[in-house]
Amino acid sequence: MLDQLADEREVVAVDLPGFGDSPQLPEGVVPTAANLGAAVSAFCEELGAARPHVAGNSLGAWVALEIAKAGAAATVCCISPAGLWGRPLGPRRYDSRGLAHRLGPLLPLLMRSRRARRTLLQTILGHPEKLTAAEAKALVLDWLGSPGYDAANVEMRNHVFEHPERVTVPTTIAWGALDRLVAPPRPERMPPGARYLVLENCGHTPTWDEPEAVAELLLEASSVEARGFGAAAVGA
Repeated sequence: MLDQLADEREVVAVDLPGFGDSPQLPEGVVPTAANLGAAVSAFCEELGAARPHVAGNSLGAWVALEIAKAGAAATVCCISPAGLWGRPLGPRRYDSRGLAHRLGPLLPLLMRSRRARRTLLQTILGHPEKLTAAEAKALVLDWLGSPGYDAANVEMRNHVFEHPERVTVPTTIAWGALDRLVAPPRPERMPPGARYLVLENCGHTPTWDEPEAVAELLLEASSVEARGFGAAAVGA
């Protein structure tokens, strides 16, 4: 997606604090979506992009909404956003991450199997078969190797996105029709006037299922017609 986006926007691809190559939040700072958003906003200000167009997927989409609620975004594009459920989800019934850790060294071998990739990744992808073995391996190992995941996941599941009326910038919310992980958003959790779209043939993480279509969505959501222009921040 990034090359397609960079043809028309200045793009900053953000690893949230505690994920990918980004350090965790300072000790004592709880990794709520709001605190993650504040860290991303501070980073954008350092780059000279005080009010970027912001987009994110899942937890990243909730973070994008918090950035907008704080008045630090020009537009927002949320893909399968977390936090728009009716009440907190609470602890998982099944510890899939713990199982993945226990599989450990077997995971790279399992990712060589097309059938295993479908079984292990069908919750987050509409079409796991589109991934190569190397891509699937990288996806799983990045998930397991993120030191901030567990704490951020607990905060995410114990809260809901509040005060959506404070989001006053153009907002697009897109949901994958094949999303098996999270139910569609509750209307009362969506910002007033938000545009809602269904992404056909896509799962919870449609950047893998239909990257070109998602890139077009981000460009449209951050267009001049949607008010404002500038750098696009893409959260994972």
